[in-house]
Amino acid sequence: MTADVLPGCRATCGNISVPYPFGISDVCHAPGFKMTCNETYDPPKLFMNTGNIEISKLSFDNVLMKGMIARVCYDELDSPTHVWTELKNTPYTFSYSRNKFTAIGCDTLALIYRLGLANIDFTSGCVSFCHDATNVVNGSCSGIGCCQTSIPRGLKRFDTMLGVVGNHSRTLNVSPCSFAFMIDQDEFEFSVSDFTGFRSRDRVPIVLDWAVGNQTCAEARSSPEFLCAGLNTNCQDSTNGPGYKCRCDEGYQGNPYLVEGCHDINECEDLESSPCVDICTNMPGSYNCSCSHGSSGDGRRDGSGCTSSSSTKTFPLVKVMLGSGLGFLFVLLSASLIYWGLKRRKLTQLRETFFKQNGGWLLLQLQVSSQEEDAAERAARIFTAEELRKATNNCHKSKIIGEGGNGVVYKGILPDNREVAIKKSRVMDPSQVEQFINEVVILSQVIHRNVVKIIGCCLETEVPLLVYEYVSNGTLTSHLYGDGNFASLSWESRLRIACETAGALAYLHSATTRPIIHRDVKSLNILLDQGYTAKVADFGASRVVPMDREYITTLVQGTLGYLDPEYFHTGMLTEKSDVYSFGVVLLELIIGEPPVSSRRCEEERSLANYFLLSIERDQLFEILEPRVVSEGDSAQLKEVAELARRCLSLTGEERPTMKEVAAELEQAKRYHSQHPWIEEDGEVETGRLLARDRSSSSASFASATNLNDQNETILSIS
Repeated sequence: MTADVLPGCRATCGNISVPYPFGISDVCHAPGFKMTCNETYDPPKLFMNTGNIEISKLSFDNVLMKGMIARVCYDELDSPTHVWTELKNTPYTFSYSRNKFTAIGCDTLALIYRLGLANIDFTSGCVSFCHDATNVVNGSCSGIGCCQTSIPRGLKRFDTMLGVVGNHSRTLNVSPCSFAFMIDQDEFEFSVSDFTGFRSRDRVPIVLDWAVGNQTCAEARSSPEFLCAGLNTNCQDSTNGPGYKCRCDEGYQGNPYLVEGCHDINECEDLESSPCVDICTNMPGSYNCSCSHGSSGDGRRDGSGCTSSSSTKTFPLVKVMLGSGLGFLFVLLSASLIYWGLKRRKLTQLRETFFKQNGGWLLLQLQVSSQEEDAAERAARIFTAEELRKATNNCHKSKIIGEGGNGVVYKGILPDNREVAIKKSRVMDPSQVEQFINEVVILSQVIHRNVVKIIGCCLETEVPLLVYEYVSNGTLTSHLYGDGNFASLSWESRLRIACETAGALAYLHSATTRPIIHRDVKSLNILLDQGYTAKVADFGASRVVPMDREYITTLVQGTLGYLDPEYFHTGMLTEKSDVYSFGVVLLELIIGEPPVSSRRCEEERSLANYFLLSIERDQLFEILEPRVVSEGDSAQLKEVAELARRCLSLTGEERPTMKEVAAELEQAKRYHSQHPWIEEDGEVETGRLLARDRSSSSASFASATNLNDQNETILSIS
C-alpha cells in the first residue's frame, strides 16, 4: 500500500495523521498547506502554518480546527471578549454546510460580521431568550436559551459581537454568562448545563473546507503544478470558494495528490462484504460476479443472484413453512399492536373524561385568568396519574400515613426527592367539584408559614388527588387527646400553637387580596411539623368574601362542636364564624378534651357549654389540663380563658377579630415570659375581668345550651 506522504516526510504529529498535500517540513507540503508540530505539548499539538490556529484533524475532505468562544459574564467586571478568526491567504474556508454560528444564554444578542476593505460587507446573527430553566428544551437551539444561524459560502474571516436586549439581571441566576461561537453542528447538541458548562471551555470544533489554488480544474490542467495528474485520479471544482480538489477514481482508494497514491480496491477480499453471492473476480478499478456451474443469474447481491438451473423441481416445504410461520407471527403482532393501541386510546380518553368531570378545565381557566405574574407562578401544578403512581409506589399500603371515612392520605416522594402528602378521596360527588377546585385555587394563592402549602393536584383519576407539602408530626388532635399522646404538649407549646394558628387565620381574614373564611377551623385541621410548628389545613369548605360585603349567605357547613351558633341559625357566614371555632380550639388546648364528649353530662356535652358553666361556677382551674395548670402562670391562664370566652360569644359583634385574638395571644405569651413576677397582680386583674363578664355569660348561657343541643340534633356534617 502506498504511503500518504512524500518520501522522507513525517506522517504524524502526536496522534494526528498529516497526509500530503499537508506537511510539517518545508519540502513535504504543497504551497499553502504548511503545518507546524509543537513538541512542547504532551502529546504534541498541530498548528496551521506558523500561526496559533490549532488543528485537531486532517482529511482529504476537510480540516477540523479549534475555534475561540466570545463571552460576557454579567457577574464579573470583565468586558465582553471580541473574537475574530482570519483565514486570508490560506487555502482554507469556513464550511457553510457543516458550521453554524451559535449563541447560548438568556437575553442574548449575538452578531457575526465580516470586515471588508472599507466597511462591514456581511452581517448576520440571532437572539436567544428564556425566563428560567424550566422552559428550555434540551437538544433544541431555536431561540429559547440557544439560537443558531447559517454562514455564507466563501467566508474566510468573521468577527463576533455580544450584547443584551433587556435587563439581564432577571435571568442572572439561570444564565450568568452569554456565549457566541462558530461550531461544527455535528459536534454540538444544546443542553441546559451549557449555561454554566461553557464557562470553563475556551475552544470549540470548527470545520474548514480547503481547495488547491484559485483555478478551476479546466484552468489548472495545463499548469505544471497541477496536483491531480497521478494515476487513477480525477479533479473536482471546489463548491466553497475558488480552487479544486483531487479524488481517486471509482474503484480506487488512497492519496489522490501523490503520483501513485490511488490503488485498486479489492472488492472480493472480504467474503462477508463481497458484492457477489457466488464467484467474485477482482479487476482493476472494478470486479466481476458470476455463478458456478449448475446455476444461473448475474451473481450480484443487488441483482438476481444465482439460481439452480436443474429441471427437477421439488416442493419447497421449508419455504412454505417459513412463510406460513412468518405470516402467522405478523398477524399475531398486528393484532397485539391494535389491541394495545385501542386499550391505550381508551385509557387516554378515560383520563380526559376524568380531567373534565373533576374540574380540570375550570382550574386551567382560573389559572389563565390570573393577571398577576407572581400569582401565575404560584399556581398549583397539575400532575399526571403516572407521576403520582410512581411517587406512592402504586399506592402501596406501606405509604399510608392517614385514613378516615372520607379518604386516604399517602406519603409520596417526587422525582426531585421532595416528600409530599397525597390526599385521595374514597368517592367524589359531582356536585362538590367546585368545592374541590375552590380548595386548590385558594391554597395556591396563600403564602404563609402557618398555612399548609398545596403543591398541585391530579385530575386524571376517577377521584381527584391533592398534593400537599408533607407535615410529618400529625394533627393537633392526636397530640391533645389521641392514643398514647395524653398531655404530650407543654403549656409553652400549646400557647405558641395557638398564636401561630391565630396568626394564620388573621392573615386569611385581613392580609389577602380578598378575605378568606376557613369555615372548618378545628384541631383536626391543624397539622404539626417536626418542630411542632402549626400548619392550618383543609380549605375545601373555605369561601372568599367579595370586597364590598361583610358576609356571604351560604349553606351551613361545619363540624359538630365548632360551629358558630349565629351562622347555624342565620346562614350568614362572617369572619367571626372562624373566631368562634378558634375559641373551641383554644378550649381544647387549655382543657385537653374533645369539643363534644358523651362522657360529660348532657348539658355539658358541648365543650363550649362545659367551659361556660365552669366559669359561672368559678371552677376554671378544676377543668384545665393538669399539665397546663402546673406549667402555666395563673394570671396568664385566666387571660387566655377570658379571650376564649369572648371568642365564644353568641353574637359575632361581641367577638374580637382574629387579628385582635392573635395580638392578644402574642402579648400574653411575650408579657408573661418576660415578667413572671406579675402573677399576683395579674390574678387580681383577671379575676376582676371574669367577674365583670360573668353576669353577661349567665344571661347567654341558656340560649347557648339550646343552640348547641340543636346542633347535636340537626348537624352531622363532619
